[in-house]
Amino acid sequence: QVQVVESGGGLVQPGGSLRLSCTTSTRIFSSFTIAWYRQAPGKERELVSFITTNGATVQIESVRDRWTISRDNTKNTVNLEMNNLKPEDTAVYYCNTVPNQDSWGQGTQVTVSS
Repeated sequence: QVQVVESGGGLVQPGGSLRLSCTTSTRIFSSFTIAWYRQAPGKERELVSFITTNGATVQIESVRDRWTISRDNTKNTVNLEMNNLKPEDTAVYYCNTVPNQDSWGQGTQVTVSS
């Protein structure tokens, strides 16, 4: 069972920025690729970005030029810096491994609206 704590969501205007954080156990952090996923209302959950244990990163095309994923090895934390947010980024954001574990955290809500 994955154990994560997601934080950092909120309400922001279009063009604004947020920083999401995902803190997990040392075992998960040191052994797995970790990803941010999101689920918008009425849509399937999708993988947005991931980072490997070696620090290699991947983002989906729609966020590639706007967001950055990183690891803080001192805190067992994966951060997602989200810039130039758009209304279509509105979703609940979740952290999990790749491939994902069966259980999910509570997620953090990101709402982009004027």
